[in-house]
Amino acid sequence: MTQVSQHESPAKEASKAMLKTIVVVVLYVAVAAVVQYIFTGLLPTFKIHVEEYSTYVQILLAIAFGYLIVSGIATFFYWTLRSKYEHATAAAVRNVVKIIGIGALVASIAGGVAGGAAGVALGGFLGMVVGFASQQVIGQALAGLFLLIARPFKIGDPVIIAGEDGIIEDVTTLFTIVVKADGNKVLIPNNTIIGGKIYLKPKTKA
Repeated sequence: MTQVSQHESPAKEASKAMLKTIVVVVLYVAVAAVVQYIFTGLLPTFKIHVEEYSTYVQILLAIAFGYLIVSGIATFFYWTLRSKYEHATAAAVRNVVKIIGIGALVASIAGGVAGGAAGVALGGFLGMVVGFASQQVIGQALAGLFLLIARPFKIGDPVIIAGEDGIIEDVTTLFTIVVKADGNKVLIPNNTIIGGKIYLKPKTKA
């Protein structure tokens, strides 16, 4: 588990993450403009006509820089929350932001490629597809975030959740890990925990 060292300031790290994101955005705009000029302005002067390929290069740039931008924003959210919450809670928010951001990135790129009304329709359609495909994952991630913030149980607590009797070993973004008496580990989806009963057992004294 990542810990904030004495030399690390969450506010400073958040500022650095946002500054890096801004730099990536500016760099993306500059690189995209240069690529567009090369394909549509420079190369035609040498009688090299490859303008139709500029779209594919722009798509690759959008994917690469878009992922960096989404990651930067997610990292900003992580460090913003680290001043108040533990690593697990902040990491859960970071993962949710990444999932949503990547889905929006895919939909916007698809819409931009198609262009016009068709682009809007295609972007919306892909957005729905990505939304349905990631619904389960996002639901589990949000449930995990709720568990980390509400803290109905802590690591080391004896519990009965989703019919499983054991000790809480870890609460991750998607699963809560329970160690049973026989040593087996059970990964329980967080959304099933939120929708079910939680039995908190008294801790046995050593």
